[in-house]
Amino acid sequence: MYTSIQSKIGDSYLLAIEDSMVQAKKIEAIFKNNELPYIICSNADDALLQIAKQPPVLIVSDVIMPGMNGFELCKLLKNSAATRYIPVVLLTSLQDSHDIIKGLQAGADSFISKPYDEQFLLSRINHLLDNTKTNYTENTNQTVDLLFDNTTYEINSDKRQIINLLLSVYESAMTRNNELLAIKTQLESTNNTLKQANDDLAAFAHTVSHDLKNPLNAIMGFSELLIQNKRCQCCTDEFSYMDIVNKSSKSMLMLINDLLNFAKSGINEIEKSEVDLGKIASSVFADISLRNPQYKIELKVNDNLHAYADASLLHIVFDNLIGNACKYSQKTLQPIIEIGVNELFGQEVFYVKDNGAGFDMAKADKLFQPFQRLHSNAEFKGTGVGLSTVKKIIERHGGAIWAESEIGKGATFSFTLK
Repeated sequence: MYTSIQSKIGDSYLLAIEDSMVQAKKIEAIFKNNELPYIICSNADDALLQIAKQPPVLIVSDVIMPGMNGFELCKLLKNSAATRYIPVVLLTSLQDSHDIIKGLQAGADSFISKPYDEQFLLSRINHLLDNTKTNYTENTNQTVDLLFDNTTYEINSDKRQIINLLLSVYESAMTRNNELLAIKTQLESTNNTLKQANDDLAAFAHTVSHDLKNPLNAIMGFSELLIQNKRCQCCTDEFSYMDIVNKSSKSMLMLINDLLNFAKSGINEIEKSEVDLGKIASSVFADISLRNPQYKIELKVNDNLHAYADASLLHIVFDNLIGNACKYSQKTLQPIIEIGVNELFGQEVFYVKDNGAGFDMAKADKLFQPFQRLHSNAEFKGTGVGLSTVKKIIERHGGAIWAESEIGKGATFSFTLK
């Protein structure tokens, strides 16, 4: 507790003027914790009435308030012989350099910039109370001309008062600068940690790609050879087991590929260039059709689908979006997928539209979350990673992605690229 402040206050009190309930509670807590007598007013008019009843030993006032602001209140008090000796501390964000000039013209004794901590406020109050008797000389009506920002200002505050105010501004600025330096150091440390995490993730992705995918490909290849080999002397149950192994390996390989794409989407450097999204979409569709000959789907690609983006990452985007459109349209009688572009609020919006199964829009918030699926694996196989990868890539391009759908009437995935 600041017992020294208590002794300087004596039978008087500290007056705080704050219209914000949150900030008023903060000041009240500081005064209460240190057992300092206080009164808090929410505006300048109420404060003037309270001062008229009993002058406080010191005033802490917010600058921005309804009605009379802190500068106007301070100037009014300093122009009165009855109250000019009461120290006034102004609370402000100090975002405008002209606030300092306004404070000098108003005759403020100290500035404290928001946000502030308890010890800093109490130390300023303690210092001002120590110097209350010597802060002012007799008013000689002498003014000082101050040139600032190509404007001349007349300052008639006491010289000692001016020095105290400027020192308090400097002290606040230094405090804020030290806070920023601490934040900068913390950000640099966090950035180094993230860089190391990205390097570890890249190494992990490389390991997964070689040490897991290669054995899986071997398992899939040999199991398929055994299944297709008519001379293989295996019983029906054994063929069934090999089929399970083959399908499980394919599911695991799909998950590995999706996880690798998800990892790469966050760590690969973006290399933008002019790309033809129509060509990328057509190439992706051809690859998907080759892998899934059972799909009998019509593709419509509109003209002039050009963007400034990373071609390899956009290939992943279309591989997921078109892949999903094909998967969820395979049970439709005449499945059609359309790739195009619209204009919305003056910005190009690309889209992938299908007439497949669709989904419940009430669950749309889960679409782009990892491992979240709106359909069971029995209905449509998948890993639930693809759309979260797409979202990450689009956001790294400075764009946004969203979906619109109706059950049984298909889905449209729209995205922007900045």
